[in-house]
Amino acid sequence: MKVTVSRKAHFNAAHRLYRKDWSHEKNDEVFGKCNNPNFHGHNYELIVSVTGDIDKETGYVIDMKVLKELIKTEVEDAFDHKNLNLEVAEFKDLNPTAENIAVVIYNKLKLKLISNLELEITLYETPRNFVTYAGE
Repeated sequence: MKVTVSRKAHFNAAHRLYRKDWSHEKNDEVFGKCNNPNFHGHNYELIVSVTGDIDKETGYVIDMKVLKELIKTEVEDAFDHKNLNLEVAEFKDLNPTAENIAVVIYNKLKLKLISNLELEITLYETPRNFVTYAGE
C-alpha cells in the first residue's frame, strides 16, 4: 500500500533571472523585471512529498523527523537568506528559475532518500506561481 507524506518548509532568497551569454536587451525582453541587475527576492514555500510503502514495524513511510532534518540541511540552510546566483554553487551556471530551483532541491533530497521512496517537490515562488517536479 503506497502512501504519500508531505512536509512544508520555507526559505527567503534573492535571485536574478538572466543569461550571461545574452545582451542586456535580450535578457530584459525575456525576463523583464526579474532581470534586475540588483536582484530581487521571494519568500519561497516548499512542499516535499515522499511516497512509499508503510513500514510494517514503524508504521511510517519515512520518519518525519528525518525528513524535517533533510529539508533543513539540504534546502533551508543552503538557500535561506542567500543570493542564489552568487552564494549557491548549484546556480553558478544555472539560471535560478523556480523550475530549476525545484529540480536542484529534488536532486539534493533524492540522493539522501532510500531508493524505493518516490519524491515530489512543489515550490511556490509566489502564492499564485508554483512548480512541481517529481523526477524525469
